[in-house]
Amino acid sequence: MQKQLISSGAIWEKKVGYSRAVKVGNVIEVSGTTSVKDGEPYLPHDYYGQTLRIYEIINDALAQAGSSLDDIVRIRVYVEDITQWEFVAQAHASLFADIRPAMTMVGVAGLIDPRLVVEIEATAIIQ
Repeated sequence: MQKQLISSGAIWEKKVGYSRAVKVGNVIEVSGTTSVKDGEPYLPHDYYGQTLRIYEIINDALAQAGSSLDDIVRIRVYVEDITQWEFVAQAHASLFADIRPAMTMVGVAGLIDPRLVVEIEATAIIQ
């Protein structure tokens, strides 16, 4: 099977050595994604807004692979302050109430930038 590397254009991809997503066959693995826009944290400290922005970035990567949010089967959410989980859950539910992928949400000590409060990984399988 051929491997397709998908880039979001972030400078960190080459610097760190990763792809926004990798497609092999009909499976797409999306790297941990944070809320950035034009290279800067987008909506600092906003759990709800950052979650929606992250899903926009993930959806863009999936589109490059011929997929969409509808094909997501697994999501892993990392939240800087787990007491804020309901804001993340509300944003997630606004997009996935009918899709209902498997999901894990965990609290973490911190993310790469203190203004970023949510990071999300996803797995999609094209039907």
